[in-house]
Amino acid sequence: MSRVSQAQALENRRRAVAAASKLFRERGVNGISVADLMKSIGLTTGGFYKQFPSKEALVAEAAQAAFGDLDVLLAGFDTDHGDHDTARAALVDFYLSAEHRDQPGTGCPTAGFAGDMAREPIAGEVRKTYAGGVQEFAAWLSADADDGLPMVATLVGAILLARATAGTELSEKILESTHKALTASQGIEPES
Repeated sequence: MSRVSQAQALENRRRAVAAASKLFRERGVNGISVADLMKSIGLTTGGFYKQFPSKEALVAEAAQAAFGDLDVLLAGFDTDHGDHDTARAALVDFYLSAEHRDQPGTGCPTAGFAGDMAREPIAGEVRKTYAGGVQEFAAWLSADADDGLPMVATLVGAILLARATAGTELSEKILESTHKALTASQGIEPES
């Protein structure tokens, strides 16, 4: 039996975290087993326990990675759109799109982990990681004295309901009506 090099072990860990981040947002934390996760990246369950002390530890790391991806996405909106108000408008357009609704695995971790976080122990590390990510997202969305939390709550609620009703006319209506309400209430000019 050959030993895995430190570099390979780090790469295996990175792959496990990336796969967990995507799969937990798609299927929920309890919707993917450690065995299925490891199989998805071509590794054994035994390899998991060499990298992580528990599934909860992986969930915390996967949530942190997902919020890191969100930070990169938000920075990209700022870079691509020149000013923050235009970037916020573009984010609302993207967030309330069929594309975002239909791809939860690569979508916003605020929505993707919401149901699982509601069931996590209050003092757990995962909850702290999630709360920190939500606060950072709200801070990015804030304009002037607004703290951004109402906008996060509206966006996340809308995308969760749109996903829950996907395949129906109601899903499209949720996306469209929320977009219209947010752009009007926030003074956001929709992109052409």
